[in-house]
Amino acid sequence: MNKINIAQKFSLFQEQWQPKIVGELNDSYVKLARLKGEFIWHKHDKEDEMFLVIKGMLTIKLRDGDLTLNEGEFVIIPRGVEHCPFAADEVQVMLLEQKSTVNTGDIQSERTVDNQWI
Repeated sequence: MNKINIAQKFSLFQEQWQPKIVGELNDSYVKLARLKGEFIWHKHDKEDEMFLVIKGMLTIKLRDGDLTLNEGEFVIIPRGVEHCPFAADEVQVMLLEQKSTVNTGDIQSERTVDNQWI
């Protein structure tokens, strides 16, 4: 059993839109990611997805309106809901996702990444 220092883990990478695994919880991964700019519209047909803002501000664009998350706030995007994360300035987030979750959901693109531990 090891404790994880979130700030120390964020210091290990600078890449944006490439989540890094920092832990496992049952059938899920705990991931950290740096985000800036707009991602792609996508959905996860079989998995819910949690975004927790550690530093900065994140907007989750939804087809029926946007959600803005500030530091210390989180949202769970239910499976099947199309969404598009956006950050005007870099934001640091923690994600909680099932191990089967692909970062681009139902879309394969140049933004699709393999799981990577740090």
